[in-house]
Amino acid sequence: MAKKTVVIMPRTREILAQMGEQIHLARLRRKLTLELVAERAGISHATLVSIEKGASTVSIGAYAAALHALNNMDRDLLLVAKDDELARKLQDLGLPVRKRAPKRRW
Repeated sequence: MAKKTVVIMPRTREILAQMGEQIHLARLRRKLTLELVAERAGISHATLVSIEKGASTVSIGAYAAALHALNNMDRDLLLVAKDDELARKLQDLGLPVRKRAPKRRW
């Protein structure tokens, strides 16, 4: 059975590369070594190098662990898809609108 490959869109690759660069710079600003951050994150040295390069083959959990190892920077992950404006508009369009309140039954 052939292994499935995930198609990563070019814009997503750019975002991952930018995220990897930001993680790399955050580590350098804190003057932390690759080995120390990898150990704190519970990932291998090679995985951290891949994260800093923005590799799409690394799991989101490894990215989150690396961010957490850099002084709890993983809290910002809660902002991902927090305000889904398009989905809210689509949801509002599909909601039924009542013209009057239902009758009370006593």
